[in-house]
Amino acid sequence: MSDKETTNEQTPAQPVFSIEKIYLKDMSLEAPHVPQIFLESGEPQIDVRVATTAEEIEKEFFNVTVSVTVTAKLTDDKVLFLNEVSQCGIFRIANVSKEDTEILLAVAAPNILFPYARELVANSTMRSGFPPVMLSPINFEAIYHAELAKAKTEDANNA
Repeated sequence: MSDKETTNEQTPAQPVFSIEKIYLKDMSLEAPHVPQIFLESGEPQIDVRVATTAEEIEKEFFNVTVSVTVTAKLTDDKVLFLNEVSQCGIFRIANVSKEDTEILLAVAAPNILFPYARELVANSTMRSGFPPVMLSPINFEAIYHAELAKAKTEDANNA
């Protein structure tokens, strides 16, 4: 065996985090009171909900979904529109610790996907005749750490 082969065997594999595919899984916009709603005035109440999920679909390959639901109402019973977007990506993660994999799936991947979902929400609401909904950036890292702290507190209380 040559020295070159021995060196390659002893070198640890490099960590991998790559985007394999970004795709839109689902998008819908419902405006149940159009066109009459365009004749009404008032400041709508906007409710935004964002959720993320991650699943391993094959060894080293993970599917991450950022789901955004935007509901705009003039009154409790008068919905302007309901916009739902599921933006997804397939990511390859290899030679990374379990803890770092969790961080990549909960923070890095959603940070990559969210701008796509954000653009879809703005464009679809504008194209349906409403002012575009401009979603604020989300700090997925802060959410991840808050969920970790909450889980630790719950574990301590259950112990």
